[in-house]
Amino acid sequence: MQIWAAIDLRNGHCVRLWQGDYQQETIYDDDPAAVAARWVREGARFLHLVDLDGARQGRLINVEAVQKIVATVDVPCELGGGIRDQKTVDQLLEMGLSRLIVGTRALQQPDWFRQMARRYPHKLVLGVDARQGYVATEGWLETSQLPATELARQFNDEPLAAVIYTDIATDGTLTGPNVSAVGQLREAIDLPVIASGGVGCAEDVARLAATGVTGCIIGKALYEGKLTMAEALAAASVAEV
Repeated sequence: MQIWAAIDLRNGHCVRLWQGDYQQETIYDDDPAAVAARWVREGARFLHLVDLDGARQGRLINVEAVQKIVATVDVPCELGGGIRDQKTVDQLLEMGLSRLIVGTRALQQPDWFRQMARRYPHKLVLGVDARQGYVATEGWLETSQLPATELARQFNDEPLAAVIYTDIATDGTLTGPNVSAVGQLREAIDLPVIASGGVGCAEDVARLAATGVTGCIIGKALYEGKLTMAEALAAASVAEV
């Protein structure tokens, strides 16, 4: 199972939010590129970047920080937050990002997202952010009436790189992932599933790996020292044996 180290960007800083609440922010570093280099030194083979300002405002904001990260490390980086048009997709792929995460626009304009998925095969990721099982959008500020699994099913036959399932209630809490919801999504679709939210220890990583998901995203546990990159990688590997 892949381990994606999370780097959330806000105002040029590396931060974490509690359950997606912009009012409950912890700033961990003012040099996100240095943080990226640290995770790679410690063994990270994938980086998950989020432009929190971009997610909220609907356009790229932390472009400079993203550029520095991509220029600093030599591992695949994915980015989500504020990706709402083809021009932005082109700009980011040319910048060197391996793949891009789209959530809000996929829900609001599914035909556009299908078109982009076919234009950029295996470069786009569907971001499914769920609050109590329903899709949340606009930087998690709005909650729709569409079940998360239903959104994912709509794009099951498209050439997407993956589906990232984020459980908002557990995100940034270190209380454990929503293994049941992740497992249900994996069974509902054929696309690779990456779990996000709640990982607080190596046991959490192993529990996710046991569901057969392709990967998991770890953020706060790494920043708070609750889990090392080596421990996370070991837990993911043990489940593969």
